[in-house]
Amino acid sequence: METPSKPIKSLAVLCSGGDSSGMNPAIRSVVRTAIGLGIDIYGIHQGYTGLLEGNIEKLSLSSVSNIIQRGGTILDTSRCLDFHNAEVRQEAAHLLARKHIDGLIVIGGNGSFTGAMNLNKEHDFPVIGIPATIDNDISGTQYTIGFNTAVQTAIEAVDKIRDTASAHSRTFLVEVMGRTASSIALQVGLCTGAEQVVLSNQAVDYQAIVDNINKGKARGKTSSIIIVAEGEKAGLSYQIKDTLQAQYSLGVHVCILGHIQRGGSPTAIDRTIASKMGYAAVHALYEGNHAHVTAFNNGDVQIVPLSDCLGKKTDISEESQLKLIRALAI
Repeated sequence: METPSKPIKSLAVLCSGGDSSGMNPAIRSVVRTAIGLGIDIYGIHQGYTGLLEGNIEKLSLSSVSNIIQRGGTILDTSRCLDFHNAEVRQEAAHLLARKHIDGLIVIGGNGSFTGAMNLNKEHDFPVIGIPATIDNDISGTQYTIGFNTAVQTAIEAVDKIRDTASAHSRTFLVEVMGRTASSIALQVGLCTGAEQVVLSNQAVDYQAIVDNINKGKARGKTSSIIIVAEGEKAGLSYQIKDTLQAQYSLGVHVCILGHIQRGGSPTAIDRTIASKMGYAAVHALYEGNHAHVTAFNNGDVQIVPLSDCLGKKTDISEESQLKLIRALAI
């Protein structure tokens, strides 16, 4: 292994944007990998906001004991709009220099990575991104930390709702998270045997919903589950409910799962991938890769350019997944 031209002696790690289960295993991996390499490691609380406020502490092995099973993030997180300002990023770079911190690991999504990329471009500051968002919508990586846990949480909730739907012969609209992404809705719809999935980026086909429910009733089915992706603003399910009732005389019940999908103990998949990504992130910086992301592609963690991961991922399989869900819901 080649020694970097400017050896990394100290690193900092922060979480930015929405929380997702798996952030704590990633933090644990970063801290223990760094210490194992003889690197001082600092935790920045409350994301970029905490960085600007100097909310930084040195971490030890004990700092990350007993956190691998915990949801959320021990470092807390935030959405820092001020970081869009070049002068603010300059102050952040100066603060990191004053603290003698040689590199920054950012655990978050697209917006968080954009901030890291600008910090690198404008001040040549070494950064590595670890993709973490329940929406699984970051370009350049097939998986983001927290997605599997969010899906599993939603599946367990829908399974319970189906018990009630069956007992009372009801139709439920179950709304899952995903403002601009369809991954959770599609996965949950398939894994719960939902009769239909409604995506926020497509016009609602009310007639198809009604026809599907009536087809089930004709063969003796007494209940139905329809998964709805929330869209830009939570509550799309209520609009669908009102239309079905007013125009089709169809009574349905609504359940919005909301933020329970963010928290909770991370699944084995999220713990494994987060641990691998944390390890890879530290080694990437140590080896001189200064503007990259720990992407999960083709079954393993890879180091890819940060510029590849700044956009939203286009789900080219969306229609094929919907086709499968419809085929199995007959």
